[in-house]
Amino acid sequence: MIGKFIALEGGEGAGKSTNAQFIKQQLEARGLEVLLTREPGGTPLGEKVRAILLDTTLPAMTPTTEALLMFAARAEHYAQVIAPALAAGQWVISDRFVDASFAYQGAARGLGSNKIAELADWTLPNVQADLTLVFDLPVEVGMMRVQARGGVIDRFEQEPPAFFEQVRQAYLERAVKAPSHYCVLDASQDLSAVQRVIAEQLDRLCLG
Repeated sequence: MIGKFIALEGGEGAGKSTNAQFIKQQLEARGLEVLLTREPGGTPLGEKVRAILLDTTLPAMTPTTEALLMFAARAEHYAQVIAPALAAGQWVISDRFVDASFAYQGAARGLGSNKIAELADWTLPNVQADLTLVFDLPVEVGMMRVQARGGVIDRFEQEPPAFFEQVRQAYLERAVKAPSHYCVLDASQDLSAVQRVIAEQLDRLCLG
């Protein structure tokens, strides 16, 4: 039996990491084998690329370089981790996938959706998550959460609010164009309310 693939998307501070653990627990309670992974990262090569992408001490890179690094890590991630897990019948949960590049590099960095689509078609032909959960909340709320959790602020988290507003709108636009593929969650709600909707989506996916 082929497994199913769930991608978690959204801006900074939207709660993807917290809810990734919740989804894993929910699926395992159904007797499913689950792999939890992330982007950029997920492989030894990908984690090294992640460190470069988030490093605030490096000189600024061009949007094209950023996009190519993202897709290099992603191609390796899919080939070495995601595809084998799915083929083995595991359910895969990835904290970010291709939609992140449409939002961050395509919209906020200004490369445009066509260039990102070309990269996606070249590196991951006919690959799409079975369900993409978009954790949506106002930019100012997300940034307050990032500041409240403390720790090191990475290169993306240092961007201005206008950058993240472009990211947010790009996610919402993609969800509107393919409502059967995306579920937009109001991540500004109480966690219990968000997780009730997630559980409903998982029920639908398990029965589908």
